[in-house]
Amino acid sequence: MNYSELVSAIQSYTENTFPDTYLADGSAVSSTTQLNTFIQQAEQRIYNSVQFPALRRNVTGFTTPNNKYLACPVDFLSVYSIAVIDAAGSYTYLLNKDVNFIREAYPQPTDTGMPKYYGLFGPSYYNNNELTFILGPTPDVLYNIEMHYFYYPESITATESGRTWLGDNFDSVLLYGSLVEAYTFMKGETDMIQ
Repeated sequence: MNYSELVSAIQSYTENTFPDTYLADGSAVSSTTQLNTFIQQAEQRIYNSVQFPALRRNVTGFTTPNNKYLACPVDFLSVYSIAVIDAAGSYTYLLNKDVNFIREAYPQPTDTGMPKYYGLFGPSYYNNNELTFILGPTPDVLYNIEMHYFYYPESITATESGRTWLGDNFDSVLLYGSLVEAYTFMKGETDMIQ
């Protein structure tokens, strides 16, 4: 199902074209904006609920000596695995631990060595919209890192082709998710939404 087919199906099922809405300040919210919001909310709900193997990425990077923080990719949804690669090319997979565990086990920034653990730390020190990992112990040298993670793919509302993996493979899920969002917007009856 491509974007045009999805929009047409939403309008057909709901029997609503979602005409432009005018706000109290006189500004307008277009039909396209409303429909795109329904679709994007459905996509987000789907990606947060199900971890599709097709939506995994692999990135490589490196640690900074004496810096226990590691940046997350911009399109990061959730981590699958993180490995440290030593000079000999051997992979050591890090264990996911809570930040409290890492802080308790390695309380001083001078507790250095090859990392054994990682935790999702929270917003970056420099950018509140960007997540970071905390490593324990603090890397003593530059280590290569390989991360496998689930990501947020581009929305069907933003692709040039109007096609996405979700729309091509799970079109009914995308349609029904979008219908739930549209029907909620229309203030539909709760029993019908369920």
